[in-house]
Formats: sequence, structure tokens, C-alpha cells
Amino acid sequence: MARRKLGLIGAGNIGTELANVAVTREVADVVLYDIPAKEGLSRGKALDLEQMTALNGSYVRVWATSNFEDLSESAVLIVTAGIPRKPGQSRDDLVGTNLPIIRDVARKIREHCPNAFVIVLSNPLDAMVWELRRVTGFPPERVVGMAGMLDSARLSLFIARELGVSIQDVRTMVLGGHGDDMVPLLQYCSVNGVPVRELLPEDKLEAMVQRTRIGGGEIVQLAGTSAYYAPAAAALAMAEAYWGDRKRLLPAAAYVQGEYGYRDLYLGVPIVLGRAGVEKIIELQLTGEEREMFAKSAQSVASIVEVVKKTATHD
Repeated sequence: MARRKLGLIGAGNIGTELANVAVTREVADVVLYDIPAKEGLSRGKALDLEQMTALNGSYVRVWATSNFEDLSESAVLIVTAGIPRKPGQSRDDLVGTNLPIIRDVARKIREHCPNAFVIVLSNPLDAMVWELRRVTGFPPERVVGMAGMLDSARLSLFIARELGVSIQDVRTMVLGGHGDDMVPLLQYCSVNGVPVRELLPEDKLEAMVQRTRIGGGEIVQLAGTSAYYAPAAAALAMAEAYWGDRKRLLPAAAYVQGEYGYRDLYLGVPIVLGRAGVEKIIELQLTGEEREMFAKSAQSVASIVEVVKKTATHD
């Protein structure tokens, strides 16, 4: 039986941490791809990771390349290519810088990996995943953005720490765009089935919601660059759901075609993720306030996508 192959496009902080977790958990053989100018660094990281397998007994291989053809036959591609945020920048500030990078990556994916399932992490997430799907021409179920899992994880952590409970028992749902207008749905947040509103007062919950919305920016201000441990763990969980046909219901940036009243956008929505990719989008009942927040978030995403469309070419 053929060995599973995971292609990581971008060998920066997130790409390297993705490789580390994939090797440790023996998810698949790992190929780290980056531009020729960074090939030496990428090869050094790959060699270090592969030597680690001699210590932890992981039965996988790791190698680095600047030749996109080496990613062919990758069943899953995780795209982290692009410039990470710096202090004072919003995700949207990166659109002009990262858009040409994503377009180049998308053309190469279309040529060399026409059957891959693609998970995008590059920012601004909702616009970058929209453009990658447009350029590749892939069906929507095979291109998804990782955002909602990360945002939900942040909210889960804040709730668990405030209540002093196991984070394993906390379930949260954060929808909308991956930005300051994201929409945490408190009515669907619980601790082992107990609604969080029965456990915490509204003022504390609202403080957690606001911290979740600026969660990425908080890390950028502290560390001087974007988060990478948690995003890598979230993306790999999505890859494992695809490979294992786990039918996981989780929040992700998926292509909506009428769901929640929107079309031709990538928005954070609950999806069922399995071997067919995005197998279903779940439409939740939203309160009036949540619908207003979702509309605001969708408008923010649409405005960035419009910028992308104005510079689009026939690829």
C-alpha cells in the first residue's frame, strides 16, 4: 500500500511545527516546500526532524525541496506560504503582500497536485482561500481554510481557565470571518453539555469573546510574529479528519453557496469533514444579534474579496 504523503507549502514557523507534529504522531511522510532562497534552511529543518525519528521511533520520512514537482501525489496540502503579521498589522494589511504568493502557489498546485485536498492558513485567510480555489479551479469541497478551529480553541481555553475545569469538556463554536469581526456563538458553547451561560456571568463571557477576537493580535504583540503552535495543531487535526474519514463537525472557512444567506464567499461555518472533504455545511439557528454580527463579519470578508477580484487575472 502506498505511503501517505503530506505536502507543507511554506517552511516557516507554522510549516515547521506542522512537520514536527506530523512526524511525532506518524501522520504521514512529510515534504517541506519553500522558495529556492530558503531551501538550505528548509533542508536543515527537515534533516533535524528526520534525525528526531531515531529518538522517538516515528516511522515516517521527512525531506525538503524547492521543486514543486516533489509535492506531486500529496494527498493533503497545507498552505502556510506568505508573510506573517507584525506588531501593528491587521490580517487584512497582508493582502497585497500575500496575494501574489498565493496565486503562484495555486497555479503550481493546479499543475502538480490536481487531486489534493487543500487546507489554507495564509492571511488574510478568508480572501486567500477564496483566491486559491478560484485559481486552482478545484471543487469547493476540496479547498478549506483553517480558522474557526483556532478561534474556537482560544475561546475554549479562556472558559476552561476561568472555570477551573478540564479543557477536554469545553465545546465552543466561533463562526464568521477570521478577523476582529468573528462571531462566537455563546448559545452553542458548553462544558460537558452544560451551557456556559449557566456557569459564567455575561460580563465575563463578553470579556472572553473580545479576547478571542483579538487573540491572534495579542500573540503578535507579545511574540513579534503570528502564532504557530495552535494553528499547526488545528490544521493537522483537519488533515487527520480527512484522511481518517472521521466525519468531524467543526468550524472552518468553507465556500458558501446560499448557506446563511451568502454566496461566493469563504466564511467560517460548521462543516462535516471527512474523506470527501467538506461533506456538509451545517446551518445553525442564530439569534437576531448573532445574525447581525454574522452579517458584519461577512461584509468584512466580502470587502477584501472585492479587492482581490479587482486584481484577478485569467490564470
